[in-house]
Amino acid sequence: MLARIFKPAKTAMQSGTAKTGDWVLEFAPSVSRTKDVLMGWTGSGDTQTQVQLRFDTVEAAVAYAEKHGIAHRVQQPKTRKPTIRPGGYGDNFAHNRRGAWTH
Repeated sequence: MLARIFKPAKTAMQSGTAKTGDWVLEFAPSVSRTKDVLMGWTGSGDTQTQVQLRFDTVEAAVAYAEKHGIAHRVQQPKTRKPTIRPGGYGDNFAHNRRGAWTH
């Protein structure tokens, strides 16, 4: 049973970085998914893929995996530059704005 430890990226449905500070330990699927003949749904008998454990630090996640004998692999997050820029949208409402407010 192999586990992956990673820091989740933000979803496409949010503009902020909420829920991206924790480290997640999730298990890789041990068996492939099968298609149900009657309904056409896909499923698996592997319940470990439904488990996601959250940790504050990568060290805590690695310590948990090693304590319980779980083979793991750590994926380092890709850094992204901040999207805050001078003269952005928030400066339209600054109290020290130089120009008059016009539309």
